[in-house]
Amino acid sequence: MTDGIYTLANDHVFDQLVALLNSIETNASNLPVCVIAYNDNLDRVRAEIANRPNVTLMDDPTIFARWREFSTQVWTTHPHALATWKEQGIDGVYRLSCNHRYASFDSEAPFDRFIYLDADTLVLNSLDLIFESLNDHDFVTYDFQFKDLSHIFNLTSSKLLEIFSQQQLQTEIFCSGCYASKKGLFSLERLQWLVSRLEEGESEVLYLKAPNQSVLNYMTMRSGITIHNLAVHLPLENRTGNSVTSKHFEWRDRILYDHGKRITYLHYIGLSSQLFSKLCAGENINFPYRDTFLHYRYLHEPEKQPVLPPADQPVNQPSLARRVLQKLRVG
Repeated sequence: MTDGIYTLANDHVFDQLVALLNSIETNASNLPVCVIAYNDNLDRVRAEIANRPNVTLMDDPTIFARWREFSTQVWTTHPHALATWKEQGIDGVYRLSCNHRYASFDSEAPFDRFIYLDADTLVLNSLDLIFESLNDHDFVTYDFQFKDLSHIFNLTSSKLLEIFSQQQLQTEIFCSGCYASKKGLFSLERLQWLVSRLEEGESEVLYLKAPNQSVLNYMTMRSGITIHNLAVHLPLENRTGNSVTSKHFEWRDRILYDHGKRITYLHYIGLSSQLFSKLCAGENINFPYRDTFLHYRYLHEPEKQPVLPPADQPVNQPSLARRVLQKLRVG
């Protein structure tokens, strides 16, 4: 059985991808990584992967076509999604390429069991606990998105509590930037069954502003598979945060700690990739845990790291952490 890590990337998030790969190499027992192509903008990604024997690229258009078709079928069932996006100048499904991450479940995907991580993530501890949890569950997460359902489902829909129990909504909701599961979890029959449920009116619960995340939550929760969120089920004394919006993490010995406990991963959720690109180009941009990112981004080429003032000096990014926190409302 092959375990591995997926991420989704192109050259637009190159600096974040390099930091993620270096953090995995350092803290996750050098697990194999497969980079799922977001689109064809991959020149720098391909060059980087060529120097990393433990990293491969998934860019098979046949695999992607299956999941793009499924995503299109899903959103065609929605009463006004495609029309709303068209009014916004979007042809078809909004951010359709984000749904390439669904290829992690494909029968032709390389890993039998996997963890998917967005490229704006750093792995800061062993991932063994997550993989071990897959021994007893079909789907495992470790995040606190359940605190805010408004970025997952349409909370004004009366069908929401008809489809899902309050218990599900309180414990099974997750951010699509981090999840673990198994190849082949969603058969063609199961996918078509999900589409049929959406056609019968359940599509109104989907959230249009985060389509890949909303659909993935619907897919897992509606299928009745076992979902295990470590942020819910771990003993309180063992849980840690993982979001850049948490202000209290301590940077010590090149690791982040949450009240003395080493965190598993850090997600720079809500921060534009342009911030990271400008920072790596030498612009003095401050954001939470900037030095953590820079450490891993330049782990193998420290001579290229830009020389910047200390991160606590004022820069032209006022109250960035506060704005992100207000936007996400997730601790």
